[in-house]
Amino acid sequence: MAEFPSKARVVIIGHGGIVGASVAHHLIERGWTDIVGIDKSGVPTDIGSTAHASDFCYATAHDRMTCYTTLYSIEFFAARDRYARVGGLEVARVGDDERMAELKRKVSSGRAFGTNAMMISAAEAKARFPLLEESVIQGALWDPDAGLVKPRSQIVTGELIDEAIASGHFSSWANTPCTGLHIEDGRIRGVDTERGRIEAEYVVVCAGLWGRLIAEMAGEDLPVMPVDHPLTFFGPYEEFAGTGKDIGYPLLRDQGNSAYLRDTGDPKTPEGGQIEWGYYEENAPRLVHPRDLLEKEQARLSPSQRDLEIEQIMDPLERAMELTPILAELGYDEKRSFNGLLQVTSDGGPSIGESPSIRGLWYAVSVWVKDGPGTGKVVADWMTDGRTEVDHHGIDTARHYPFQRDEKFIHDRCFETAFKVYNPPVHDREPYSKGRDLFRSPFWEREKALGGHFMEIAGWERAHGYASNEGLLDVYGQQVPERQNEWDARHFWRVSNAEQLKLSADVGMINLSHFCIIDVQGRDAEALLEYACVARVGGDTPIGKGIYTHFLDHLGGVRADLTVLRLANDHYRVIDGGDAGHRDLVWLQRLAQDQGRDVEISERTQAYGCLGLWGPNARKTLQSIAKDPAGLEHTAFPFASFREINIAGISVLAFRISYVGEQGWELHFNYDDGLALWDALYAKGVTPVGIETYANSRRLEKSLRLQNADLLTDYNLLEADLARPKVKPVEFHGQAAYLEQRARAHQPAMLCTLVMDDNRDANGMARYPLGNLPIIDPKSGEVLVDELGRRSYTTSIAYGPSVGKNIMLAYLPWAYCHVGQLLQMEYFNEAYPVSVAAVGYQSLYDPQNEKPRA
Repeated sequence: MAEFPSKARVVIIGHGGIVGASVAHHLIERGWTDIVGIDKSGVPTDIGSTAHASDFCYATAHDRMTCYTTLYSIEFFAARDRYARVGGLEVARVGDDERMAELKRKVSSGRAFGTNAMMISAAEAKARFPLLEESVIQGALWDPDAGLVKPRSQIVTGELIDEAIASGHFSSWANTPCTGLHIEDGRIRGVDTERGRIEAEYVVVCAGLWGRLIAEMAGEDLPVMPVDHPLTFFGPYEEFAGTGKDIGYPLLRDQGNSAYLRDTGDPKTPEGGQIEWGYYEENAPRLVHPRDLLEKEQARLSPSQRDLEIEQIMDPLERAMELTPILAELGYDEKRSFNGLLQVTSDGGPSIGESPSIRGLWYAVSVWVKDGPGTGKVVADWMTDGRTEVDHHGIDTARHYPFQRDEKFIHDRCFETAFKVYNPPVHDREPYSKGRDLFRSPFWEREKALGGHFMEIAGWERAHGYASNEGLLDVYGQQVPERQNEWDARHFWRVSNAEQLKLSADVGMINLSHFCIIDVQGRDAEALLEYACVARVGGDTPIGKGIYTHFLDHLGGVRADLTVLRLANDHYRVIDGGDAGHRDLVWLQRLAQDQGRDVEISERTQAYGCLGLWGPNARKTLQSIAKDPAGLEHTAFPFASFREINIAGISVLAFRISYVGEQGWELHFNYDDGLALWDALYAKGVTPVGIETYANSRRLEKSLRLQNADLLTDYNLLEADLARPKVKPVEFHGQAAYLEQRARAHQPAMLCTLVMDDNRDANGMARYPLGNLPIIDPKSGEVLVDELGRRSYTTSIAYGPSVGKNIMLAYLPWAYCHVGQLLQMEYFNEAYPVSVAAVGYQSLYDPQNEKPRA
C-alpha cells in the first residue's frame, strides 16, 4: 500500500464529489503536479450530494457565469460520452401567466449568454413529452441542450479520479477526513488528518455539504446552507425496457409547482424503470446546519439523504398528477424516496475563490452537478492565471463582508433563497426581506418619516425614492410615464424620476452612506496605490486632490472603479461602491502582502457617512450655510478637489465630484454629525432624492459606468472609453497589457449608449425593460458577437426622464460602433428597435445647455 504523503503542493478536501474531482482534473490539465485528494467518504463519494443527485443539466439561467459553467459542463460530459442530450421542457400552466412570461424572459437571457432555448406551443410540448396533460399547460420553453449525465455523475467522478491517479500527479485517499487546518501567519501550511499531517502550499475545499465545517477550522464561515429536497420515485415504469437508455423522454420542469420530473430509462440500467419526481419546498424549507449532519454509520441511507414523509409533499404532488397523470397510475416507492440535501446560498451565488483571510486556502462550495466541471475549470484557471475567462465577481467568496458571514444572517438569507429556487420568478430588482436594517444612515429616521422606499445593498438601507415627494408628479408627471406592465413597475417608484427632474431644476441631496470607505496609511501607502491604480495618485498629485481611477487585472481587464483622495503624503482614502468594496479591500490587502508593503489598510465605512448635494443651485445652497461661502466658488474650489469645510457648525470633507452630471459635492462626515447636516440642508429646502437617480436613471443619461455591470474583467479600459489621455510614468498593475491595448488601431468592441426607438410591445403597451438583454443584428436575427467571441447584451438599462427614452449600455463589436446604427434588443422574447446614440463615453444630456441628444 502506498505511504500516506507528508507533503504536497495542493490538497483537495472532498475530491470524491464531482466538484473536487473536476478541480483535480483541470489543475492537472493546467500543468499542476503533486496533488493529494482526501475525502471523509469513499471515492467516488457515497455520502455527498453527488451520490444522490438527479444529474440533469439545464443551460437556461439569468446570469452569465452560470450559463458559462453549465454550457462548459454539458460539453465536458458530452465529450466523454457521459451525456444524454435529450432536451428539456419548462412548462407554464393554464392561468399562470407570470410563469409564461418568465419562460419568455429566460429565452431572452439565454440568447444573451449563449444558450439555445426557444418557446414552443402546448401541442409541441406534448409531442416531445407524451406524459404531459396538454390541456393543463399554455406553452413551454424548450432547451435543446438540456440532458442527463449518464449513467451517473458519480461514475464520472470515479473516472476523473482514476485518470488523475494514472497521470502520476495525483494520489487519492478515501475515508480520510480533514481534522484541522495548519495555518501560520495568515497562510495555509497544511491539512491535518487521522493519518497525519500533509504540508501544503494550497488547499482547495470541495467538501460540499460539509464545507462550512472546514471553513470553521480556518476561523471563518461560508454563506451557504444545506436544505432538504424531496426526491420521490414511482414505478415500475417499463416504457423504455430493452432500449438500454438511461433516460427516454426529455426532462420536465414544472417550476410553477416548484417541481421537476424525468423517467429513469431502461429498467436494467442503474436507476431505471421508474419516474423520478423532485420538489423544492416553497413555504417552509428545512435548512440543516452541517454540524447537525449525521455520520455515515448513524444514517439510514446516508448523511445527505434524510427520511421523507409523504404528507410533506401531498399538495404539490396532487398538482403534479394533474400535469402528469402517470404519477397517479404508478406505485409510490417509499423505500427509494428521500429528502436529498443540496445547498443554497445567501445571495444565489456559490462560494468560490481564495479565502479573504487565509492565503492559499481556496473554496469551491455550493455547486450543482450541472456546473461541476465548469467550476473545476474556473478554479484551475483562477489558481493558475489569477483570473477567469468570465468576470467572477458574482461567485468570489471575497465579495462577502464579515457581517454577511454571521451565522444568523446566513441562515435567514439562505432560508429566503431556498423557497425561491424554482418559484416564484425572481425579479431583477428583487429585495431580500431577511437580513435587513443592519446598517442605517445617521438620518434614517428622517428618511423613514418622509416615506422612504427602501432597498438594501451591502447591508445598508437606501431609499430609492420618497413618498413625501409624490407632489412632484403634479409638476413633472408628463415627463414620467406610468408603467402599465406590472413586471416593469415592480420594485420601482415613479416618484424617483420626478425627484431627478427636481434635482436638475433646483438642488437635491442623495444618501450615499453605503459607500465603502478604505483608508490606506503608512510609509508605503503612496507606492502601493501608485502600483494598484491606473491613474497617477502619488508623485506630484497634491494633497487635497481626488482622483477617479481603476484597478486592472494583469491582462488589463477592469476589476475596480473608484475614487482615491490624497489626504496626506502617506494617507489615502479610497471611496468605493458598497457591493464591490470588500473584494477590492481584500485585493489591496493581498497586493500589499505580496509586495511586502509597510501599510495599514482599514475599512472605515461605518465611521463615516456621505450626502451627495447636486443641482444648479447646489453651490448657492451650500454657501448659505457655510462658514466660508467664498471658498466654495468655482475658482476657489475646482472640480475633483476636496477640503474640510464648516457647514452649520459641522466639519465636513467636501469633495467636488458628480455622478449625476450636475454641479455639486459629495459631503463626507463623521457618522454622528450626519443628522445635523441633513437637517441643515433640509431646512434650506433641499429635496431628498432617492438612490434611483444616482445609480440608474441619471447615471445612464450621463453615460456613466458601473463596476460589475458595465465594467468587467472581460473588457479593457479603452473598450469602456475610460482610458486616460496619457500613461503615467510609473509602473502599475496590468500596465503591459494596457500598453498593448492602447497600441491597437481599434478595440474589438466598444461600450456604446443605445436608446429604444419604439418601446411598445406587440399589444401596444409601453415597456420599460430591465436586465441583461441580447443585442441583435436585425438583418441576420443573430446576437452580435465580437472577434473575441464575446456576446453583446445590455450591461445597464433604465428609463431617462430627462431624455424621455429607455437608455442602455452595451458592448458592441467594432463594426457596429456607429452613431445611428440600427439594431434590436430582445425583451421577454420580443424584439424592439434600438439605435446607437453614442459610441464610448458621451452623455445624452448636458445640464449646461439642457439639450437632450437622444
